[in-house]
Amino acid sequence: MKALITAGGKGTRLRPITHTQNKHLIPVANKKILDYALEYVKEAGITEVGIITNKGDTEVQDVYGDGSDFGLNLTYIPQDSPRGLADCVRIAQPFIGDEPFVFYLGDNIIVGGIKRFVQQFQENGTSCHLVLSKVPDPERFGVPEIKNNRIVRVEEKPEKAKSDFAVTGIYLYDHNIFEAVNNIEMSDRGELEISDAHQYLIDKGLEVSYSEITGWWKDTGKPRDLIEANRLVLDNVERKIEGQVDDNSIIQGRVNIAKSAQIINSQIRGPVIIGEGVKVKDSYIGPYTSLDKDTHVKNSELEFSIIMEEVKIYNQTSRLENSILGKNAAVAKSLRKPAANKFIIGENSRVALL
Repeated sequence: MKALITAGGKGTRLRPITHTQNKHLIPVANKKILDYALEYVKEAGITEVGIITNKGDTEVQDVYGDGSDFGLNLTYIPQDSPRGLADCVRIAQPFIGDEPFVFYLGDNIIVGGIKRFVQQFQENGTSCHLVLSKVPDPERFGVPEIKNNRIVRVEEKPEKAKSDFAVTGIYLYDHNIFEAVNNIEMSDRGELEISDAHQYLIDKGLEVSYSEITGWWKDTGKPRDLIEANRLVLDNVERKIEGQVDDNSIIQGRVNIAKSAQIINSQIRGPVIIGEGVKVKDSYIGPYTSLDKDTHVKNSELEFSIIMEEVKIYNQTSRLENSILGKNAAVAKSLRKPAANKFIIGENSRVALL
Protein backbone atom coordinates (compact mmCIF):
# COMPACT_ATOMS: atom_id res chain seq x y z
CA MET A 1 0.00 0.00 0.00
CA LYS A 2 1.17 3.52 -0.79
CA ALA A 3 0.35 7.01 0.44
CA LEU A 4 -0.28 10.26 -1.40
CA ILE A 5 0.02 13.50 0.58
CA THR A 6 -0.79 17.01 -0.59
CA ALA A 7 1.76 19.74 0.20
CA GLY A 8 1.01 22.31 -2.48
CA GLY A 9 -1.58 25.05 -2.86
CA LYS A 10 -1.23 28.76 -2.18
CA GLY A 11 -2.25 29.00 1.49
CA THR A 12 -4.09 32.25 0.81
CA ARG A 13 -6.11 32.09 4.03
CA LEU A 14 -2.90 32.04 6.07
CA ARG A 15 -1.25 35.06 4.52
CA PRO A 16 1.00 36.92 5.24
CA ILE A 17 2.80 33.93 6.83
CA THR A 18 2.46 31.89 3.63
CA HIS A 19 3.90 34.65 1.46
CA THR A 20 7.32 33.34 2.47
CA GLN A 21 6.59 29.82 3.74
CA ASN A 22 4.69 26.79 2.51
CA LYS A 23 1.72 26.36 4.86
CA HIS A 24 2.56 22.69 5.40
CA LEU A 25 5.85 23.76 7.01
CA ILE A 26 4.19 26.00 9.61
CA PRO A 27 4.84 24.64 13.12
CA VAL A 28 2.11 23.35 15.40
CA ALA A 29 3.48 22.62 18.89
CA ASN A 30 6.97 23.25 17.43
CA LYS A 31 6.58 20.54 14.79
CA LYS A 32 5.87 21.13 11.11
CA ILE A 33 2.32 20.32 10.05
CA LEU A 34 3.64 17.96 7.36
CA ASP A 35 5.65 16.08 10.00
CA TYR A 36 2.39 14.84 11.48
CA ALA A 37 1.20 13.48 8.12
CA LEU A 38 4.48 11.66 7.50
CA GLU A 39 4.43 10.17 10.99
CA TYR A 40 0.84 9.01 10.50
CA VAL A 41 1.59 7.06 7.32
CA LYS A 42 4.74 5.57 8.85
CA GLU A 43 2.73 4.39 11.88
CA ALA A 44 0.26 2.77 9.47
CA GLY A 45 3.09 0.68 8.00
CA ILE A 46 3.35 2.62 4.73
CA THR A 47 6.80 3.59 3.48
CA GLU A 48 6.25 4.55 -0.20
CA VAL A 49 4.91 8.09 -0.18
CA GLY A 50 4.16 10.54 -2.98
CA ILE A 51 3.99 14.24 -2.11
CA ILE A 52 2.08 16.68 -4.32
CA THR A 53 3.95 19.98 -4.59
CA ASN A 54 3.59 23.18 -6.58
CA LYS A 55 5.51 23.06 -9.84
CA GLY A 56 8.85 24.82 -9.52
CA ASP A 57 8.66 24.98 -5.71
CA THR A 58 11.35 22.89 -4.01
CA GLU A 59 10.78 24.13 -0.44
CA VAL A 60 9.20 20.90 0.80
CA GLN A 61 11.78 18.74 -0.95
CA ASP A 62 14.60 20.86 0.49
CA VAL A 63 13.29 20.12 3.99
CA TYR A 64 12.49 16.41 3.68
CA GLY A 65 14.83 15.18 0.95
CA ASP A 66 14.37 11.49 0.17
CA GLY A 67 12.46 10.87 3.42
CA SER A 68 15.11 8.66 4.99
CA ASP A 69 15.05 10.68 8.22
CA PHE A 70 11.45 9.49 8.65
CA GLY A 71 12.16 5.96 7.46
CA LEU A 72 10.21 6.69 4.27
CA ASN A 73 10.88 6.73 0.54
CA LEU A 74 9.51 10.02 -0.79
CA THR A 75 8.61 10.83 -4.39
CA TYR A 76 7.72 14.42 -5.30
CA ILE A 77 4.92 14.94 -7.80
CA PRO A 78 4.62 18.54 -9.09
CA GLN A 79 1.18 19.92 -9.97
CA ASP A 80 1.20 22.57 -12.73
CA SER A 81 -1.59 24.59 -11.12
CA PRO A 82 -4.16 23.99 -8.36
CA ARG A 83 -6.90 22.20 -10.29
CA GLY A 84 -8.52 20.36 -7.39
CA LEU A 85 -7.95 17.28 -5.25
CA ALA A 86 -9.13 14.88 -7.93
CA ASP A 87 -6.41 16.30 -10.18
CA CYS A 88 -3.85 15.47 -7.47
CA VAL A 89 -4.99 11.86 -7.64
CA ARG A 90 -5.02 11.89 -11.45
CA ILE A 91 -1.42 13.07 -11.83
CA ALA A 92 -0.24 10.55 -9.22
CA GLN A 93 -1.42 7.51 -11.19
CA PRO A 94 2.06 6.68 -12.56
CA PHE A 95 3.39 6.66 -8.99
CA ILE A 96 0.51 4.69 -7.45
CA GLY A 97 0.08 2.12 -10.23
CA ASP A 98 -2.53 -0.52 -9.33
CA GLU A 99 -1.87 -0.48 -5.60
CA PRO A 100 -4.39 0.62 -2.99
CA PHE A 101 -3.44 3.89 -1.30
CA VAL A 102 -4.33 6.45 1.30
CA PHE A 103 -4.80 10.02 0.08
CA TYR A 104 -4.11 12.46 2.89
CA LEU A 105 -4.40 16.24 2.86
CA GLY A 106 -1.13 17.37 4.40
CA ASP A 107 -2.57 20.32 6.32
CA ASN A 108 -4.84 18.09 8.43
CA ILE A 109 -4.03 16.95 11.96
CA ILE A 110 -5.96 14.16 13.68
CA VAL A 111 -5.66 12.61 17.11
CA GLY A 112 -4.44 9.03 16.96
CA GLY A 113 -3.25 9.10 13.35
CA ILE A 114 -4.68 7.07 10.46
CA LYS A 115 -3.64 3.48 11.18
CA ARG A 116 -7.12 2.40 12.27
CA PHE A 117 -8.70 3.75 9.07
CA VAL A 118 -6.16 1.92 6.90
CA GLN A 119 -7.01 -1.31 8.74
CA GLN A 120 -10.76 -0.76 8.33
CA PHE A 121 -10.35 -0.15 4.60
CA GLN A 122 -8.33 -3.33 4.20
CA GLU A 123 -10.87 -5.34 6.20
CA ASN A 124 -13.89 -3.91 4.33
CA GLY A 125 -12.50 -4.58 0.87
CA THR A 126 -14.38 -1.62 -0.59
CA SER A 127 -13.28 0.55 -3.50
CA CYS A 128 -13.29 3.72 -1.43
CA HIS A 129 -13.29 4.46 2.28
CA LEU A 130 -14.02 7.97 3.56
CA VAL A 131 -13.28 9.31 7.02
CA LEU A 132 -16.08 11.52 8.34
CA SER A 133 -16.39 13.98 11.19
CA LYS A 134 -19.43 15.76 12.62
CA VAL A 135 -19.05 19.52 12.22
CA PRO A 136 -21.26 22.55 12.90
CA ASP A 137 -20.76 23.91 9.36
CA PRO A 138 -20.75 20.98 6.91
CA GLU A 139 -21.49 23.35 4.01
CA ARG A 140 -17.75 24.24 3.99
CA PHE A 141 -16.84 20.65 3.06
CA GLY A 142 -17.78 17.67 0.98
CA VAL A 143 -20.94 16.28 2.60
CA PRO A 144 -22.13 12.65 2.45
CA GLU A 145 -25.75 11.57 2.32
CA ILE A 146 -26.11 8.38 4.34
CA LYS A 147 -28.97 5.89 4.14
CA ASN A 148 -29.06 2.55 5.94
CA ASN A 149 -25.44 3.02 7.02
CA ARG A 150 -24.32 3.44 3.40
CA ILE A 151 -23.07 6.53 1.59
CA VAL A 152 -25.44 7.08 -1.34
CA ARG A 153 -24.29 10.53 -2.40
CA VAL A 154 -21.45 13.00 -1.84
CA GLU A 155 -21.87 16.70 -2.62
CA GLU A 156 -19.13 19.35 -2.54
CA LYS A 157 -19.91 22.47 -0.46
CA PRO A 158 -23.71 22.15 -0.79
CA GLU A 159 -26.06 25.06 -0.08
CA LYS A 160 -28.11 22.73 2.12
CA ALA A 161 -26.26 19.80 3.69
CA LYS A 162 -27.87 16.35 3.69
CA SER A 163 -26.06 15.45 6.93
CA ASP A 164 -23.96 17.06 9.64
CA PHE A 165 -20.88 15.11 8.54
CA ALA A 166 -17.91 16.49 6.67
CA VAL A 167 -15.64 14.33 4.54
CA THR A 168 -12.28 14.94 6.17
CA GLY A 169 -8.94 15.00 4.40
CA ILE A 170 -8.41 11.24 4.71
CA TYR A 171 -9.43 9.03 1.78
CA LEU A 172 -8.58 5.41 0.97
CA TYR A 173 -8.88 3.98 -2.54
CA ASP A 174 -8.30 1.01 -4.77
CA HIS A 175 -7.42 1.36 -8.48
CA ASN A 176 -11.01 2.27 -9.48
CA ILE A 177 -10.48 5.85 -8.36
CA PHE A 178 -8.35 6.49 -11.44
CA GLU A 179 -11.24 5.73 -13.77
CA ALA A 180 -13.28 8.22 -11.78
CA VAL A 181 -10.80 11.11 -11.80
CA ASN A 182 -10.19 10.64 -15.52
CA ASN A 183 -13.89 10.83 -16.39
CA ILE A 184 -15.36 13.64 -14.26
CA GLU A 185 -15.79 17.18 -15.57
CA MET A 186 -14.37 20.43 -14.22
CA SER A 187 -16.69 22.10 -11.71
CA ASP A 188 -17.86 25.70 -11.86
CA ARG A 189 -14.88 26.50 -9.64
CA GLY A 190 -12.54 25.29 -12.37
CA GLU A 191 -11.45 22.25 -10.36
CA LEU A 192 -11.75 18.50 -10.54
CA GLU A 193 -13.73 17.91 -7.36
CA ILE A 194 -12.90 14.84 -5.31
CA SER A 195 -16.57 14.64 -4.27
CA ASP A 196 -17.51 14.18 -7.94
CA ALA A 197 -15.04 11.30 -8.15
CA HIS A 198 -16.67 9.68 -5.12
CA GLN A 199 -20.10 10.12 -6.69
CA TYR A 200 -18.79 8.56 -9.90
CA LEU A 201 -17.81 5.43 -7.95
CA ILE A 202 -21.22 5.27 -6.28
CA ASP A 203 -23.03 5.67 -9.63
CA LYS A 204 -20.92 2.81 -11.05
CA GLY A 205 -22.21 0.57 -8.27
CA LEU A 206 -18.96 0.45 -6.33
CA GLU A 207 -19.22 0.52 -2.54
CA VAL A 208 -18.00 3.56 -0.61
CA SER A 209 -17.58 2.73 3.06
CA TYR A 210 -16.82 5.12 5.89
CA SER A 211 -15.55 5.63 9.43
CA GLU A 212 -16.41 8.36 11.89
CA ILE A 213 -13.72 10.22 13.80
CA THR A 214 -14.52 9.98 17.50
CA GLY A 215 -11.72 12.26 18.67
CA TRP A 216 -10.66 15.55 17.13
CA TRP A 217 -9.63 16.49 13.62
CA LYS A 218 -8.46 19.87 12.39
CA ASP A 219 -8.07 21.30 8.92
CA THR A 220 -5.42 23.96 9.59
CA GLY A 221 -6.39 26.20 6.69
CA LYS A 222 -7.16 29.32 8.74
CA PRO A 223 -5.29 31.14 11.54
CA ARG A 224 -7.88 30.24 14.16
CA ASP A 225 -7.65 26.58 13.09
CA LEU A 226 -3.87 26.68 13.56
CA ILE A 227 -4.23 28.06 17.08
CA GLU A 228 -6.89 25.47 17.90
CA ALA A 229 -4.73 22.64 16.52
CA ASN A 230 -1.84 23.94 18.61
CA ARG A 231 -4.07 23.79 21.67
CA LEU A 232 -5.26 20.26 20.93
CA VAL A 233 -1.75 18.93 20.38
CA LEU A 234 -0.42 20.66 23.50
CA ASP A 235 -3.16 18.98 25.53
CA ASN A 236 -1.05 15.82 25.17
CA VAL A 237 2.36 17.34 25.94
CA GLU A 238 4.33 15.66 28.71
CA ARG A 239 6.13 17.54 31.46
CA LYS A 240 9.84 17.46 30.65
CA ILE A 241 12.19 20.13 31.93
CA GLU A 242 15.69 19.85 30.49
CA GLY A 243 16.63 23.50 30.10
CA GLN A 244 17.92 25.98 32.66
CA VAL A 245 15.32 27.28 35.12
CA ASP A 246 16.52 29.69 37.80
CA ASP A 247 15.30 29.73 41.42
CA ASN A 248 13.12 32.80 40.82
CA SER A 249 11.03 31.06 38.16
CA ILE A 250 7.84 29.02 38.62
CA ILE A 251 6.95 26.12 36.31
CA GLN A 252 3.39 24.85 36.62
CA GLY A 253 1.71 21.92 34.90
CA ARG A 254 2.71 20.11 31.72
CA VAL A 255 5.63 22.13 30.40
CA ASN A 256 8.27 20.84 27.98
CA ILE A 257 11.50 22.87 28.03
CA ALA A 258 14.33 21.96 25.63
CA LYS A 259 17.91 21.52 26.84
CA SER A 260 19.38 24.82 25.64
CA ALA A 261 16.40 26.97 26.71
CA GLN A 262 16.68 29.45 29.59
CA ILE A 263 13.92 30.56 31.95
CA ILE A 264 14.85 33.53 34.14
CA ASN A 265 12.62 35.16 36.76
CA SER A 266 9.51 34.02 34.88
CA GLN A 267 6.34 32.00 35.30
CA ILE A 268 5.43 29.24 32.83
CA ARG A 269 1.97 27.72 33.14
CA GLY A 270 1.33 24.69 30.96
CA PRO A 271 0.55 23.13 28.67
CA VAL A 272 3.49 24.88 27.00
CA ILE A 273 6.36 23.76 24.78
CA ILE A 274 9.61 25.73 24.65
CA GLY A 275 12.18 24.94 21.96
CA GLU A 276 15.96 24.95 21.76
CA GLY A 277 17.73 28.25 22.32
CA VAL A 278 14.63 30.01 23.65
CA LYS A 279 15.20 32.62 26.36
CA VAL A 280 12.36 33.83 28.58
CA LYS A 281 13.16 36.58 31.09
CA ASP A 282 10.93 38.54 33.47
CA SER A 283 7.86 37.19 31.68
CA TYR A 284 4.74 35.07 31.90
CA ILE A 285 4.03 32.30 29.36
CA GLY A 286 0.48 31.03 29.74
CA PRO A 287 -1.33 27.87 28.61
CA TYR A 288 -1.43 26.56 25.05
CA THR A 289 1.62 28.43 23.86
CA SER A 290 4.49 27.10 21.76
CA LEU A 291 7.80 28.96 21.48
CA ASP A 292 9.98 27.71 18.65
CA LYS A 293 13.77 27.70 18.65
CA ASP A 294 15.88 30.80 19.33
CA THR A 295 12.90 32.95 20.30
CA HIS A 296 13.43 35.59 23.01
CA VAL A 297 10.71 36.91 25.32
CA LYS A 298 11.50 39.67 27.79
CA ASN A 299 9.26 41.57 30.19
CA SER A 300 6.09 40.38 28.42
CA GLU A 301 3.07 38.10 28.83
CA LEU A 302 1.54 35.75 26.27
CA GLU A 303 -0.75 32.74 26.04
CA PHE A 304 -2.77 30.70 23.51
CA SER A 305 -0.25 31.54 20.79
CA ILE A 306 2.08 30.08 18.18
CA ILE A 307 5.48 31.76 18.19
CA MET A 308 7.81 30.61 15.42
CA GLU A 309 11.61 30.66 15.17
CA GLU A 310 13.81 33.61 16.12
CA VAL A 311 10.97 35.86 17.24
CA LYS A 312 11.63 38.80 19.59
CA ILE A 313 8.93 39.91 22.05
CA TYR A 314 10.07 42.70 24.36
CA ASN A 315 8.44 44.99 26.93
CA GLN A 316 4.79 44.40 26.14
CA THR A 317 2.44 46.22 28.52
CA SER A 318 -0.58 44.15 27.38
CA ARG A 319 -0.74 40.37 27.22
CA LEU A 320 -0.47 38.79 23.76
CA GLU A 321 -3.02 36.05 23.18
CA ASN A 322 -4.50 34.09 20.25
CA SER A 323 -1.56 35.26 18.17
CA ILE A 324 0.64 33.77 15.46
CA LEU A 325 4.05 35.36 15.00
CA GLY A 326 6.05 34.25 11.95
CA LYS A 327 9.76 33.51 11.79
CA ASN A 328 12.03 36.41 12.76
CA ALA A 329 9.11 38.69 13.67
CA ALA A 330 9.62 41.36 16.35
CA VAL A 331 7.10 42.90 18.73
CA ALA A 332 8.69 45.50 20.99
CA LYS A 333 7.67 48.61 22.90
CA SER A 334 9.62 51.65 21.80
CA LEU A 335 11.61 53.22 24.63
CA ARG A 336 12.36 56.37 22.67
CA LYS A 337 10.48 59.65 22.55
CA PRO A 338 8.26 60.64 20.91
CA ALA A 339 6.32 57.43 21.50
CA ALA A 340 4.57 55.96 18.45
CA ASN A 341 3.27 52.69 17.05
CA LYS A 342 5.22 51.42 14.05
CA PHE A 343 3.97 48.58 11.83
CA ILE A 344 4.89 46.65 8.71
CA ILE A 345 1.60 44.92 7.95
CA GLY A 346 1.18 42.25 5.29
CA GLU A 347 -1.98 41.07 3.56
CA ASN A 348 -4.60 39.56 5.92
CA SER A 349 -2.69 40.69 9.02
CA ARG A 350 -4.60 41.48 12.22
CA VAL A 351 -3.46 43.94 14.90
CA ALA A 352 -5.38 44.76 18.09
CA LEU A 353 -4.18 47.68 20.23
CA LEU A 354 -5.20 48.64 23.74
